[in-house]
Amino acid sequence: MTAPASVSQPTNRPPSAYWQWRGQPIHYVVAGEPQENRPPLLLVHGFGASTDHWRKNIQGLEADFQVWAIDLLGFGRSAKPDWEYSGSLWQAQLYDFITENIGRPAVLAGNSLGGYTALCVAANHPETAAGLVLLNSAGPFSEGAAVAPPRPNPVAKLMQSLLLQPLPSWLLFQYVRQPAIIRRTLEQVYLDKSAITDELVDDIRRPSCDPGAAKVFASVFKSRQGERVDELLQKLTCPLLMLWGEGDPWMNCRDKGAKFRQYYPSLTEYYLQAGHCPQDEVPEQVNGLLREWLLGR
Repeated sequence: MTAPASVSQPTNRPPSAYWQWRGQPIHYVVAGEPQENRPPLLLVHGFGASTDHWRKNIQGLEADFQVWAIDLLGFGRSAKPDWEYSGSLWQAQLYDFITENIGRPAVLAGNSLGGYTALCVAANHPETAAGLVLLNSAGPFSEGAAVAPPRPNPVAKLMQSLLLQPLPSWLLFQYVRQPAIIRRTLEQVYLDKSAITDELVDDIRRPSCDPGAAKVFASVFKSRQGERVDELLQKLTCPLLMLWGEGDPWMNCRDKGAKFRQYYPSLTEYYLQAGHCPQDEVPEQVNGLLREWLLGR
């Protein structure tokens, strides 16, 4: 299905709160009142983003649902300890957050890395997931089930090996966190350039100035790949909504969507005229489709 285009508006931010997890402060926000007959929503950001990336969705959905959003460890306003970062670590964080704070099954909605992490939680801890919403979700399929596998790239392999070294990784981090480079990257992955505001650039840059941020960046390159998406889908039992910004230059959404349908044919999906982060670029569409899907179940 293809949804029509829309224009997004700036929104306010809910107040911050903190939760101690494994001795580290974890930032989250919550808005809206608990609804007896509607599950709460838990919004999970992608790599380099934070709860700020969901501000338009929180404001648009809090009248109908209790909405939670969390900063994964190492990102946003959460702590950035010198740990080994991986999908398993973030999966454990989300599982504990749902059980200790939300206290009931939630609908997990994740973008990019946050989508893969949400899928891990829903597949491996079905008692915590009332539903799953994936927006341009990251994560590999098994070999042989891969979506348009890329040809070996010796330059990319060389870059990856360099980034495992402390100094090249630190230098790259200093480069990519410059406001002009952040804006240039966003211009590559957003179709609607008017959605790229100074506020958005600052939201992404600000956490990169925290102590420990450079080591988090380096650790992600060293992390081992987690469970394959097809393996997770074979364990998944909850309803699944997929929202694709089909202008995403980082993935072939139609091909990847077909692979998701192969392993989970009962899913519902929509293709939007947006890039890698449809929740921020076309929030009215995302909010409307999510609301309709939740209330119609």
